[in-house]
Amino acid sequence: MEKKNPFKIVSTKKSRYILPNLLTLIGVCLGISSIKFSIDQNYSLSIIFLVFASFLDALDGRVARLIDGATEFGKELDSLTDFVSFGIAPAFILYFWELKNYGKIGWAITLIFSVCCVLRLARFNLTKITENDSWKLNYFEGVPSPAGGGLILLPLIYELSEINSVIDVKSYTPYFVVLVSILLISKIPTFSLKKIKISSKLTVFLLFGFGITLVSLIFFTFKTLFSVGLLYLLSIPISYFSYSHRSKKIKNTSIEKEEEHEDIL
Repeated sequence: MEKKNPFKIVSTKKSRYILPNLLTLIGVCLGISSIKFSIDQNYSLSIIFLVFASFLDALDGRVARLIDGATEFGKELDSLTDFVSFGIAPAFILYFWELKNYGKIGWAITLIFSVCCVLRLARFNLTKITENDSWKLNYFEGVPSPAGGGLILLPLIYELSEINSVIDVKSYTPYFVVLVSILLISKIPTFSLKKIKISSKLTVFLLFGFGITLVSLIFFTFKTLFSVGLLYLLSIPISYFSYSHRSKKIKNTSIEKEEEHEDIL
């Protein structure tokens, strides 16, 4: 008797590609939903949705590499999701919160950020790093789109954190958005930490730090997000000097090797 093949939506060989792309699609749904909540003036929930979207954005690529499910389709889908979740959603949230009060200028600033974000993503997709320059994988060229989307929300996060201050953050919001937009398309190196090696002795402390951050996000959500945003801003000049030092060191090493080779000849 002839056996019938069981019905399968996706073949076994292809099933590992589903999970990373599913995480990516959930991320884009969260990003679009955050726009809806901002229209309803529920800014707290819109930011929380974007936080979850950023977690999924960090997770989908790592899951794909872990289960050997990375594809060109997934890479392009991830870029489109990043544009929606971190190039459009944060800009719209800020527009409905404050930028709309500036009329046409406010809308122009919203468009400037979104355009800079899509340019940043296009450049990222075309960036190729050779094996000799593999150390550069620890750095991004410019601020990545998820970080940029989070940074422009800092004024709103600051207000939601209810930190007592005499500073009127709303008046600085348009200038801050333009500054972050420039950082997106700049060539300033920022930490990516993709190939960072962590000693087994430091693993416990790293997990402890993640635990503390998670607890802080649960109980002091917006204060923690604001603190993380400030720490990231402070890390930008540090990453610039770190990149410059590393680049100069490798360049000097290559020059010394060439001189040794010439002496041998």
